[in-house]
Amino acid sequence: MKIDPKDFRAHGQIRLGDWLTKVKCFYKSKDEYQALLAKHKEQLTRLQDILYASNQYSLLLIFQAMDAAGKDSAIKHVMSGVNPQGCQVYSFKHPSAEELDHDFLWRTTRNMPERGRIGIFNRSYYEEVLIVRVHPEILQGESLPKEVLGKTLWKDRYRSINNLEEHLHNNGTHIVKFFLHLSKGEQRKRFLRRLESPDKSWKFSVADMKEREYWKQYMEAYEACLTATSSKIAPWYIVPADDKENARLIVSQVVVDALQELPMDYPKPDPKQLRELAAIRKMLAKNQR
Repeated sequence: MKIDPKDFRAHGQIRLGDWLTKVKCFYKSKDEYQALLAKHKEQLTRLQDILYASNQYSLLLIFQAMDAAGKDSAIKHVMSGVNPQGCQVYSFKHPSAEELDHDFLWRTTRNMPERGRIGIFNRSYYEEVLIVRVHPEILQGESLPKEVLGKTLWKDRYRSINNLEEHLHNNGTHIVKFFLHLSKGEQRKRFLRRLESPDKSWKFSVADMKEREYWKQYMEAYEACLTATSSKIAPWYIVPADDKENARLIVSQVVVDALQELPMDYPKPDPKQLRELAAIRKMLAKNQR
C-alpha cells in the first residue's frame, strides 16, 4: 500500500480527535518494513548528496510530540543513512538564562541549517506556544514587557512564527513539521515498558507523569498551534504514532517527497571548467606514477 503524505497533512481547523493515532500498516511483515525503510533511506542518501552538491537550498525538519511518542527513534531510524557532514540535529531542552534574555525565537534561529544541509529540530520554537501555553507561569522567567502579556499573546506568537517560516522559505530553507500523534493509552504502555527495562528506565522521570496530567490541555494547545501554523510553505504532518514502524515509514516518505520537490541538480561545469578538467585528465593520463 502506497503512502500518500497528503493523507497526513494538517489543514483547516484541527480537532485531534478526528485524526487517528493508528492506521492500517504499510507493511505486512518485519522484513517488508525493513525493506521499505531501506528503500527510503537509499533515496534520502542520494537526494541529500544532490542537496549538498547544489548548495542552494536547505531542509528543516521539526519534530514535536508528547513524551514517548517516538521522536528520537524516528530521527535515528529515518536519518541513519544520511551523511553526518550534511546534517545537523538539535534537541531543545529547558532554555538557559542567556536564552531567556532574548526573544523566544532566538535560540532556535541561530541553529538553522546552512545551504546544502538538512537541519533537524527535536522540539523547537513551537515549545513556546505549547508547554508555555499549558504552563503560563513559565512566562515569568522570560522577563517580557507587561504590554506583551495580553489576550493576543498566542496569536502574536503564531504570527511571528509564520513570518519567520515565510522568511526562511523565501531564502531557500524549506520546512517540514511533524506532530507524532500518540494516544494516551499507548503512552501509558510505553511508560510501563520503560520502567520495566533497565536500558530504558533512565529516560523516565516523575516530571513525565506530572505532564501526563495535563493531557487535555496539551491536546488543546496542539490543536490551536497546528491550526494557526500549518501552511502551504511550512506544513504540519499529523503522523499516527501508536505504531512506531508505521510512523517511521510515513516520516521517511514525507522527507523523500520534500527533497524531490526541490528544483536541484548536481552543478554543471562551465566551458572554462570543462577545459581545465580536460587538461587535468590529460596530465593524469600521461603520468603513470
